[in-house]
Amino acid sequence: MTRHLPWRLDDRPDAPFPPAETALREPDGLLALGGDLSPVRLLNAYAGGIFPWFSEGQPLLWWSPDPRMVFRTDGVHLSSRFRRSLRGSNWVLRADTRFREVIEACAASPRPGQDGTWITRDMMDAYEALHALGFAHSIEVLEGDRLVGGIYGVAIGRMFFGESMFSASSGGSKVALAGLAHTLGEWGWPLIDAQVENDHLLRMGAEHWPREQFLGMVRELVRRNEAPGAWTARVGEVSVAALVGRAS
Repeated sequence: MTRHLPWRLDDRPDAPFPPAETALREPDGLLALGGDLSPVRLLNAYAGGIFPWFSEGQPLLWWSPDPRMVFRTDGVHLSSRFRRSLRGSNWVLRADTRFREVIEACAASPRPGQDGTWITRDMMDAYEALHALGFAHSIEVLEGDRLVGGIYGVAIGRMFFGESMFSASSGGSKVALAGLAHTLGEWGWPLIDAQVENDHLLRMGAEHWPREQFLGMVRELVRRNEAPGAWTARVGEVSVAALVGRAS
């Protein structure tokens, strides 16, 4: 079932979203507009397989595309040549120590075919609020004190919804994604949402899933018992040279 116009959300932060299955076919996945970026609304959205995506000056738009881009946590691929180049690396991986810097770096990173960024100041503030509540996380790749790459997203239950990543040095985002996948895989989390198609993600092992399959998995995983909170101590400090030796 599809509709011809996007749903206009009620002003109440806890107002329900329409079912993700009713998103428009054109533009693919547009489901609703309006509302706000309060923690309650964002968490409800992600738990329903929905995410916000809009540019400065646009109304707040909510999406659930079909198909959906996902990574299995045991399926992130780093090329043999790239892994060899990192065997002597002094990079390390940490979590939740530089969250605001990661999201600001993602906002500042140029994207092919995009003029400007969808990560507005309001978006940054909204995800920082989720971070303070223990639901939004960053994986950081560092060389000494310098941030060379990172990724951030939202975790509910045992489901991770990736939002954006960046590289300040070649390969930094690949290492951040591989580190996230390895960490989640060790914890028994099977899936990372990558939202929409991107050639770079496909080369790293991303898969197209029909929305119905994706939503079924999300609705199961978000109900798994996993307390929110910072990942800093849980992840610790991981040597990238050791990590890539285990990456596929």
